[in-house]
Amino acid sequence: MTPIKLGRLSRHASTCALVCLTLAACSEGPLDPHGPVGKAERLILLDATAIMLAVGVPVILLTFCFAWWFRSGNSRARYRPEWEYSGRIEMIVWSIPALVVLFLGGIAWIGSHDLDPPARLKSSAAPLEVQVVSVDWRWIFIYPQQGIASIDRLTVPAGVPVHFRLTSTSVMNSFFIPQLGTQIYTMPGMATQLNLLADHPGTYTGLSAQFSGDGFSDMRFDVVAVAAADFQSWVDTTHAGGGLLDRPTFEQLARPSAEHAVRTYGEVTTGLFDSIVSAHVGMTHASAQE
Repeated sequence: MTPIKLGRLSRHASTCALVCLTLAACSEGPLDPHGPVGKAERLILLDATAIMLAVGVPVILLTFCFAWWFRSGNSRARYRPEWEYSGRIEMIVWSIPALVVLFLGGIAWIGSHDLDPPARLKSSAAPLEVQVVSVDWRWIFIYPQQGIASIDRLTVPAGVPVHFRLTSTSVMNSFFIPQLGTQIYTMPGMATQLNLLADHPGTYTGLSAQFSGDGFSDMRFDVVAVAAADFQSWVDTTHAGGGLLDRPTFEQLARPSAEHAVRTYGEVTTGLFDSIVSAHVGMTHASAQE
């Protein structure tokens, strides 16, 4: 085999490897959803891409066609320096972008209402309540119905809607589970809401999508979706494991730390999440008065 053929073969192999790596990267992101919200968002992304390609691809092809037709060697191409206006061309030029804007605007309008984060998901199962607190630089998950909490690992029952209430203790953060959909911000002094659902058991990656300081890049957590029986077993095990998440313990956890050890608490002080939110409201008002 000649060096030229070897070089071509090497380039083709590199291209194939790059394509494979690109496709593999999609297996854990928004293009590989495992919940109704993520699937709806992927459909919006694909629809928007198709609409834009319907304009972009013809424009690229026409650019090459015009360059080929009006080449210097084509005697059939007419040169008309005095030409300046065509009503038909103007209508086509302006109607196509207008239609694109209408289509994209319609998709955004419908999607923003159907996928409104506080809107409850349709399901025969009652939603699981989870309270989320972002601190520097980890995630605290409180289960008020079960009276337990966990650090940097979110365990939920598959097929059951999860209603999140989220807040922050310091800077603004962004709660995002790419395969389940819809990132939402956490901010001190207020509680945002989000509803998600994992269709099937599995482990999904959660992360912070908002820069928040030195430990931001490692501010990740696992979302473990399990069967209903396994979730109840996990709750019982967490209760048996002991540990109390009260205000003093939370204040220790809220201090900036790069530690990301997963831990659980078998008991949580009632109303802790609301006290965290209201405490920061008070601090904000006090700072404003000063």
